[in-house]
Amino acid sequence: MPKLLPLSQIQAGDRFGNIRLIATDMDGTLTVAGKFTSQLLQAFEDLATAGIKVLIVTGRSAGWVSGIASYLPIVGAIAENGGLFYHYNSEKSVALTPIADIVTHRQQLAVFFEQLRRKFPHLQESTDNRFRITDWTFDVAGLSTNEIQTLANLCQQMGWGFTYSSVQCHIKPLRQDKAVGLLQVLQKYFPRYAPQEVVTVGDSPNDESLFDESCFPMSVGVANVLEYAQRLHHQPVYVTAAAEGEGFCELARLLVEASLK
Repeated sequence: MPKLLPLSQIQAGDRFGNIRLIATDMDGTLTVAGKFTSQLLQAFEDLATAGIKVLIVTGRSAGWVSGIASYLPIVGAIAENGGLFYHYNSEKSVALTPIADIVTHRQQLAVFFEQLRRKFPHLQESTDNRFRITDWTFDVAGLSTNEIQTLANLCQQMGWGFTYSSVQCHIKPLRQDKAVGLLQVLQKYFPRYAPQEVVTVGDSPNDESLFDESCFPMSVGVANVLEYAQRLHHQPVYVTAAAEGEGFCELARLLVEASLK
């Protein structure tokens, strides 16, 4: 199937009429300039009325996501790029990545980050890193594309995974990514939804696994994904005309319209 098709050219009932769950990134996909808008909250309400569930799949920390899962009208949220899941009716997280000893794991991440910082002294630990369990983050701001690639290579050489978004770089367990975590959550908590009833949404490289058509045949990138499109092995099938949260609202309107046909 061709990729990056304009969402605006798709008829509402064409392939979208059966969607029952949206699995979406948060920063740069639901937010506008880093904030939730009243239009987004209205879109959530409209989707709920149409019987379409929303599940957030974000790189944000466990500490942030535990609150988001409780306060937003969603069915749950996956944190740390597939590391943990928070169900809407539970304050406890479910581990999606097996880690035998969290304390030792955090110490190993801290040591490796300091090794990277000796090579790249300008690396800045992210403010939310203290609230994390499975991964370690530092700010992407100020890093060149070449530096990011070098950091990714160093992580791989030392047995760590690496990804980045418009906000942060992540050092993580090798097999931890959004698709792996989402597939676990769908199988255990939402087994009634077939793959063609789920649409995945994102905007940046850490969302790439959500665009893997072998797992998720229906995927959408908000317009700002075009900044990274040529760096992605997996590209979204569709792309919105609008960027960030306005692009998500564009998709939401189409899905609500399709549900009425």
